[in-house]
Parts: sequence; C-alpha cells; structure tokens
Amino acid sequence: MIWKLNGKKIIDNINLDLYDKNAISIGQKTFFSFDDCSFITDWFRKYHKRTNSQQNIGSIGLYGSDFQHNNFIRITNPEVHPNRWTFITAENLIETSIYFTVRNIVPATWLNDRDQFLCPNDGWQTDTEFQNDCLAYALFNNNISTRHGVNHWIPFMEHEIDAREKFDSHFMMSFISGKIIQNRYADLFRQEEDVFCKKRDFSKTAKNVFDAGRALWRYYHSQPKCNVNASLYDIRTYFQGQNDQGKMNNRSDDETYNELIGNLRASLKTLAQKITPKVYEYGFLKG
Repeated sequence: MIWKLNGKKIIDNINLDLYDKNAISIGQKTFFSFDDCSFITDWFRKYHKRTNSQQNIGSIGLYGSDFQHNNFIRITNPEVHPNRWTFITAENLIETSIYFTVRNIVPATWLNDRDQFLCPNDGWQTDTEFQNDCLAYALFNNNISTRHGVNHWIPFMEHEIDAREKFDSHFMMSFISGKIIQNRYADLFRQEEDVFCKKRDFSKTAKNVFDAGRALWRYYHSQPKCNVNASLYDIRTYFQGQNDQGKMNNRSDDETYNELIGNLRASLKTLAQKITPKVYEYGFLKG
C-alpha cells in the first residue's frame, strides 16, 4: 500500500487485492476502520457475573477482541478461572455460548488475525435457532472437568448413555428442558415470581452433534472404570492419556474411541459452518 499523507480524508474501509508468495491473485480483502465501533467484549460485559455463588456452573476467559486472543476463550469450572473471567450461570448461559462460539468457529489466518470481533446488531436476540446452535457447540467444546468440581455440563440423561448411577447434577438437561429458574423479580405488588428458561429445540445439524456425543458418552460408560459424572474433557483424557508435561495426547490406542471422537468433531465442524454466516449477518465480524 502507498498512502497519501497530504489530506485528511476519513477512511471507513479499504479493499485490497491479495497475492500469494508466487504473485498469484487469490482474491480481495477488506480492512475496516473501527474508530466509532464497540467491540464484542463491550457487548458481553453486560452479561458478566463476578459473584461467588452455588448457582455458578462455569467460568470463561475474557481477553482482547481480535483473533489473536481466541485461544484464551475457554469454558472451565467456576473454581478454575483465568485472570480475566466471568462466571457462567443460567442467566447468561446463552450469551456466553454465543460469545464462546463466535470467537472459536472462524479459523484464524494470516489475513484475519488482526480482525476485530464487534458488538452485534439485535438480530441474534430473536434467532433462537442461532442461540441453540451456539449452545450445542459450547456443550461439546468446553474444558469442564470433574477434577475441579461438579460437572453441570452433562448434555444427556442417565438412561440415554447407560449410566450406572445418577449424575451429581442435572442442570444442563433441566436448562434445555425449560425447568431451570433463570431469575426472580418482584412485581408492582412486591410478590416474587419465578421466571423459567425457555425450552430449547435444536436444529437437525445440532441434533447430529448430540447423536455423535451420545454415542461417545455411551461407549465411555461401558468402560469398567468410568466416572459416572465425566465431562467431555474427562472422557478425552481417559482415552487419550497425557504426556510427561501433563498435556493431552493427540490420539488414543482405542480405535473405537478414535472413530467416535472423529464423528463428533466432524458434526461440530458442520455445525460451525452452519453458524458462520450468522456471525457476519449479526455483525460480530465484518467481511
């Protein structure tokens, strides 16, 4: 780029031709000026919860609004959170799922790693399919572990996966079924009224994720030393093991597990592709 510096023209966006290292054209890229924009962190700040409570089911990291910080956006137990974080409760679970999913489904490249995630328009508020797709994506992509507390993120009932005992928490299935009290408020006559979460109906693509996850959970629960409350992270650790540095290995010696986790990842990839156009439609990213 060659810039003319003798003027005061305000630049809103710039379209550039792209070339690879062999000088072959590979399309165009638009760069935007965000001087007057609010970012996704500004939007999500409205849903922050920083009070210790038994109602907390998780925590999530809060970092810069560009692609470079997306690897730090993880869902963990309430007891384990990074320096910048907010708790997750029934009241902000959907917004948290959207924030987490939007930050994780678009791959970072050399072209977009400085792009900023923005404050969205209001379209997402009435798009329950988008909300539920994001919830499904978050349910099968988190770092929750029973090593750090109760697992509130089991997306099945015991009979669906042949569990041998009852779970310590049925929060997630109750939330999905609309049986969780989301908040309480006093009316004009100061009488408390319970407000329940709405029942969540998932798209065919999201249901495919649940089906793949259910098969994986059922296989894990067939193991002789399974943990009935295991999270997805626990299941992966069980089959894949960890190296000397405590990092999870990439594969398992159990080929049935490898096939099942591969099916889950493939269904999640398809779900991510379905969600991605909405990321741009609702203004989380400009492209």
